[in-house]
Amino acid sequence: MPEVIFNGPAGRIEGRYHPAKQKNAPIALILHPHPQFGGTMNHQIIYQLYYAFVHRGFSALRFNFRGVGRSQGSFDHGTGELSDSAAALDWAQTITPEAKSCWIAGFSFGAWIGMQLLMRRPEVEGFISICPPANLYDFSFLAPCPSSGLFVHGDKDAVVPVSSVGTLVEKLKTQKGIVIEQNILKGANHFFDGKVDTLMEVVNEYLDRRLPNERANTAA
Repeated sequence: MPEVIFNGPAGRIEGRYHPAKQKNAPIALILHPHPQFGGTMNHQIIYQLYYAFVHRGFSALRFNFRGVGRSQGSFDHGTGELSDSAAALDWAQTITPEAKSCWIAGFSFGAWIGMQLLMRRPEVEGFISICPPANLYDFSFLAPCPSSGLFVHGDKDAVVPVSSVGTLVEKLKTQKGIVIEQNILKGANHFFDGKVDTLMEVVNEYLDRRLPNERANTAA
């Protein structure tokens, strides 16, 4: 799990990158929660998402948004963080030029940033969106959503009501050719306290259904 530093629009960005053994392996970009509320690339859920993709043969990258850890710059209310994410994906694609596709996974604030990046990058073929803050940020840019993916939310979330995410998911489900799945975890709050293992079981089951070939290639 090599530490990496690459250039972003606000200066250096600190990350962790795990290269895949296969040159044409897909890329996974993992985006952390809100920088002003303790979100970093070392958050437990971000760490586990990262390895969920590593174990399926992806080249995986997680990084700190500007102003977090050793990443330069300061919090920019989403605009700069989206630029950071685009720079991170550009860097990963430069390192692995034969990669044909990409997945994005984000938690809370990172889910909002990830869905915006999804709209800008046609090579993104799947996403994992955990607790997207649909009541706090505008998600109307998902019109239509270009990729199939999974939303996971807790029914005890006091930060983002499950109803607000449900409204978003129902809107996205109307699009032809796109399959949007939603899993609501009973008893889980916004931070999945005591439920992280259950969350990752849901994510891993979804990835195994969507990515059977990657799992087989990794095991080979």
